[in-house]
Amino acid sequence: MELQHVNATVKTPATAFTGDVYMTPIVSGTGPSRMTVALVRFTPGAHTNWHAHAVGQTLHVAEGVALVGTRDGQVVRARAGDTVICPPGEEHWHGAPEDTFMSHLAMLEAMPDGGDPTTWLEPVSDELYQAANS
Repeated sequence: MELQHVNATVKTPATAFTGDVYMTPIVSGTGPSRMTVALVRFTPGAHTNWHAHAVGQTLHVAEGVALVGTRDGQVVRARAGDTVICPPGEEHWHGAPEDTFMSHLAMLEAMPDGGDPTTWLEPVSDELYQAANS
């Protein structure tokens, strides 16, 4: 058995997020398991840039409503208790609607070679984000 110390909550970088987003690491992905889990809190209107994960990502909404969009124009409104699974390589974004906070558990596998499992892309356009809110 191993006890991991939870790192302090940090503000996410503006290079990958719009608005104020805070992340608290829960599981680090070290050891035989490569699972990484973080509690991510989005203020109203905050969202990620477009991004993809080499082995996919699972999002479990803890509170509020999550908007999750894909390149093909699909937008899912997930509520507290819902889980959204983003397949490997799928370019997507996620965040909070303009009028409410949202938090989710973000789960993904660390890469076996220690590389970054996330490929960050360009910001979501204001027009696309506004359309997702309507």
